[in-house]
Amino acid sequence: MSAKKKNFEERIQEIDEIIEKLEAGELSLDDSIKEYEKAIKLIKESETLLEAAEGKVMKVLEKNNNDVVLEEFE
Repeated sequence: MSAKKKNFEERIQEIDEIIEKLEAGELSLDDSIKEYEKAIKLIKESETLLEAAEGKVMKVLEKNNNDVVLEEFE
């Protein structure tokens, strides 16, 4: 990946690739640990992006309707 920041979808794709590598069982223990640590970092970054997106959605909802009703996505 270039120097540009990864978006949410790129992070998820990279996490999926790491999972595939780990599930294949072909990495050494040290490499598996490095990949696991990388995945954890990407997951935390993704959670931060999701929280920011949720905040933006809430602002839009509040701006458009004072009676905000939160519903869970399925």
